[in-house]
Amino acid sequence: MNKKDVIDAVASKTGLSKKDTDSAINAVLDVVTETLQSRGTVAFTGFGTFSTSDRAARAGVNPLTKEKIQIAATTVPKFKAGKTLKEAVKK
Repeated sequence: MNKKDVIDAVASKTGLSKKDTDSAINAVLDVVTETLQSRGTVAFTGFGTFSTSDRAARAGVNPLTKEKIQIAATTVPKFKAGKTLKEAVKK
């Protein structure tokens, strides 16, 4: 399922136009992105929590040349599924 499919499904469930649904979904994604950029967390009770995590710098190996390289430290997004979502997927 891609973004267009999600927009179509949400529009049919809510009765909103596809244009309004697209705007709403984009707004939600923008808010989540902006919050993660500022190192915050976004929690949807029962669904899950979006947060960030720091990855330390580490040594790696280029698989083509077998040359050792240094991989820089970075911040990555994380998602932890909530209890309700986990139970729904198990069924």
